[in-house]
This record gives sequence, structure tokens and C-alpha cells, in this order.
Amino acid sequence: MITTTDPRTGATTETSIEATSDAEVAEIVDRATSAFAALARRSREWRAGLLDALAAGLESDRENLVATADSETGLGSVRLNGELTRSAFQLQLFATAIREGAYLEATIDHAGPTPMGPGPDLRRMLLPIGPVGVFGSSNFPFAFSVPGGDTASAIAAGCPVVLKAHGSHPLTSVAAFDALTRAADAYGAPAGLLGIVFGTKAGATLVAHPGIKAVGFTGSLGGGSALLKIIEARPEPIPFYGELSSLNPLIVTEGAASARAESLASGLFGSFTLGAGQFCTKPGVAFIPRGAAGQQVIDGITALVNDATPGVLLNGRISDSFTEIADRLVEDGKATVAASGTASGDGYSVAPRLLLIDAKDMTPEVTEEAFGPLMVVAVYDDDRQIASGLDQIPGSLTATIHSETSEEEHSAELAALVGPKVGRLVFNGYPTGVRVSWAQHHGGPWPSTNSQHTSVGVSAIRRFLRPFAWQDAPQSVLPEELRDDYTAIPRRIDGVLSLGA
Repeated sequence: MITTTDPRTGATTETSIEATSDAEVAEIVDRATSAFAALARRSREWRAGLLDALAAGLESDRENLVATADSETGLGSVRLNGELTRSAFQLQLFATAIREGAYLEATIDHAGPTPMGPGPDLRRMLLPIGPVGVFGSSNFPFAFSVPGGDTASAIAAGCPVVLKAHGSHPLTSVAAFDALTRAADAYGAPAGLLGIVFGTKAGATLVAHPGIKAVGFTGSLGGGSALLKIIEARPEPIPFYGELSSLNPLIVTEGAASARAESLASGLFGSFTLGAGQFCTKPGVAFIPRGAAGQQVIDGITALVNDATPGVLLNGRISDSFTEIADRLVEDGKATVAASGTASGDGYSVAPRLLLIDAKDMTPEVTEEAFGPLMVVAVYDDDRQIASGLDQIPGSLTATIHSETSEEEHSAELAALVGPKVGRLVFNGYPTGVRVSWAQHHGGPWPSTNSQHTSVGVSAIRRFLRPFAWQDAPQSVLPEELRDDYTAIPRRIDGVLSLGA
């Protein structure tokens, strides 16, 4: 029987949910395969309406969803209401993108002469890849779990989704799945559009099933690597889109430290303790200049950490890992403790910690992600020490530069230094806010992700599509978006972009 745990108290209780058997996984995937064929016969407008209906389904069950998630995550109703709003919004955003149609990359090259002789008629666009397995994350029970971005983008692409519920919030997963399924059924979606499995073994079975054509995963590097091994052993390898581990370096220049030490201290503290430090975009290391200005920033963060109330981590595994990494860095002499709050001792409560190191002494051991409210301050003397410190940091989702307008040239140099190591560069802000929008990119070099495509924003749909070309095909065979008389979406025709009607 699957259990659920209240992280505020550590109390574990049984649910009525049972681990999914191999036979049940196969049955769920078979239904998804049938649903995929049915979806192929539905229009983009129909699919956009489905996404809007799913968003409405979440809204209609908001009170129950938030209460259930709070009992399993301890994240609080304010945070969870905001996350649920985000989840509904991203479904609606994908509906807008589906209606607009540019995501299809529809391209037509008419038959005719070319520099290499007569050319055939070629037409290309992106098609859905097939049923997708989605693994929910521990730290976002809505936005990166059952009703999250992977689910939204896969359905937008035309792909059914089989979800692996996260063990930290099984009841929330069931509640969200039920809300979405009710909405899908009421809209007339094919049976099998959504499926859900429970248990570690079921997740492995799901990834190995030949009916699954891609996997979206948000979680630990170890968990993602285990799934990749299963995929590599499949007769037919499939795309794996993992968001895995990220340290997210932040650089404070001398000018910024001198101009706004107090606000920097407050902003940094708020960013690395937000959600008890359980954000994949948390700044895990901050490069702060040596000297009076930099010390003022450090002193400000220190005071806030020492006075901080404890945060609640999501489960025992995260709590044990956080404590082990934070303690080891100090015990091994890699860093010193600059500040530490006081834990309450209840459940998975932990105190924020601020560690200190010289940037010139940074090693790979210092750059291991500690999922929780910990930040390492690396004190530097010059940009060479920043560069050497950055060399120890694995690829990340984000980097941040705090500088003044008088330091534009220096800012450009720092941007060139850190840009190749990340997927998003933030200026004079904090990386823990990830806007859901057309321009967003939420990905980065390994091990932050293993894909060039983002998991947040409209381009997330690209992960679950494949290019397909028709050569000299009759009009009746072509999708309507590639037929000569269709003008409702942007298309590139004979090399010229047409924005459509």
C-alpha cells in the first residue's frame, strides 16, 4: 500500500492507493496508444478547447487540490494557490499556441527548377511523437507534476500522457488526476488520454514499455540517470527530457555591493530560502567581492539567516541529503559556517545555512547541489577567481549578474564568462522566479538538463513533436495545414515566410 507523510510532523499514514502492477501499466499504456490514434483525428481547435477545459477543471477543484497538497508538502496555501494558478495558465497558454499554429513549422517547397536541377514538391511540419511518460517532481506538486508543464505541452502536441505519481504527494496526484480526467471526459476526450501509475517499479516498467515514445522527468540526477539506463536498454531508444541538477551561480560586482548591499542581502536571502530552498533555480553559490562593500552584503545575509525560522523539507530523503551535504562541506574543511538558523526539531524541519569559502579554493565537492536552504558564498578578489570558481560548477539552468549601469563593459565580460554554462542569464534580479511565457527557456547544459529544449514556456511543446516530410503527395493526403488553399497559420512557402490570414 502507498503511504503519505506530513513533512511538518513526519507522521506517515497509509492510503488506499496500491502500487501499479506490470500488467496494469501495460493496460494503461495500451489505452494511451488507442487515445493517440483518436487524437490524430481531432483538429487543433478541438485540442485547444481541451486544454482550456483542463484548466477550468483545475480551477473548479481548487480548494480540495490546495488543501490536499498542503497536507502532503507543507508548502502553504499561498504558495500552492499561486502554483495552481500557474498550472491552469500554462494550459491556457498552450491552447493559444495551438490555435496560432506557428509551432508546427509548416514549410512548403513547390516543385520546380533548382540550381541542382528539377526539384520535387516537399512539404514538412511537426507531428506528435506518441504516448509520453511524465514523472512528477517532489517540489512542485502542481506545476511540475500531474497537471504540470510536461503534461500540458505533451497534450498540446497531441500526445496522451501516462503519469508516474511522485511518492511525496500521492493523494495530491490522485486529486489532480481526477480533476483533469473529469474535465477531459466531460469535453469528450478519448479514453486513455491520461493515465497514472504508482510506485518505483511501475515507473521503471512504464519507461521500458514499447508504447511509450518519450519521457519527461523532473527530479534528482540519480533518478534521471537510472531512467536513462532503462531507455538505453530498450530495443527502441526514445527521447528522455530530464531536468536533473542545478547550482545556479550568482555574481555580485563591486559596484553593486557598494550601491545596494542591504537590498542584495535581503534579495539573496529570500531567493535561496524560498520554498525552504527547494527550487531548481535556487542560487546555490554567490560570488561576492572581498572588501568592505562585499562584507556588508555578507553580514546582511548572515543576520537574516541567524534570525530565520526553519523551513520544512518535502521528505526524509531530501532532509537527510541536505544535512549530509551541508555537514560534509564543513567537516572536510571545504567551507566554514557563516550563519545558521535554529531548526524546530519537528518533522523534516531544517534551518537555513550560509557557508563561506574563498573563490580560489573552490572544488567540485563544493558545487554539489544541496536541495534545501543552503547557499555558499565564494569571496573573490578579481574576475580570474570568478572564472576559476565557475570552472568547478556543472552546467546550470540559470546564472545571475548584479551590477551597476556604470559597469556595462564589465557586465558584458561576466556575461560572456558565465553564459556558456547556463540556459538563462538574469540581470539584477533573482533566478527563482520562472515566468511561463513564449520567450522563456528553462533548460541548460548537462547535468541541469539533457536537452536543448525547455520544460517551461511554449517551446516546451517541441520536445514531443517530430518532423515529417511529404514528397509529391496529393492534396488529399496532406494535413490541412500543408494544403495549398490553407492560410490560417504562419507558413514558409518557397523560402518566404507567410504570416497567414
